[in-house]
Amino acid sequence: MLGFTPPPTGISHMSHESLRIIREEHQALAAMLRSMALLLAEHRKRGTSPDFGVLRAMLFYLDEFPERLHHTKESELLFPKVRVRTGDLADVLDKLDHDHERGEQAIRALEHALLAYEMMGESRREAFEQALARYTDAYLSHMRIEEQDVLPLAQRVLTEADWNELDAAFATNRDPLTGHKPEAAYEGLFTRIVNALPAPLGLGPALG
Repeated sequence: MLGFTPPPTGISHMSHESLRIIREEHQALAAMLRSMALLLAEHRKRGTSPDFGVLRAMLFYLDEFPERLHHTKESELLFPKVRVRTGDLADVLDKLDHDHERGEQAIRALEHALLAYEMMGESRREAFEQALARYTDAYLSHMRIEEQDVLPLAQRVLTEADWNELDAAFATNRDPLTGHKPEAAYEGLFTRIVNALPAPLGLGPALG
């Protein structure tokens, strides 16, 4: 662990490991997205430019972990199992799958907006801030639907065999922002992110 402590999930009564992991990863992701907005607001207030390297590291994390691991296992394992057990929320699951499918496109657009800000300066600051706000709002809404609608349905309809498979699959995620030691190749990346995140989420100075 690099000093980042995920917010309490409040789900200790849940017996399935995959549910705990999904919610912890949601909590860490939401905290980081909000921290990015706080960092940008602080630099706007001071009239300074942000550390673009840190912002690039945070966007790289989004692409490497939530997009490639978390979303893939939801769309390829969790959602199909729910569909097999019930026809409820079929339209909702279709929308969530669509969100996952366009996730790579969305993160690339955000990375481009950040690059434009870095290369072009102040004239592109607002465009990046607005792009990040749209991305964050969409992501938070997506996770809220999963937690309020899909996960409770899964708890009602999935079998123990389903949960055993899901628990084993999600246990391999080991997202460093939920407290796991990063693989050696990622250690520098997560050290940089955690040092930049404002307290109490990371080791950086508290904002606001």
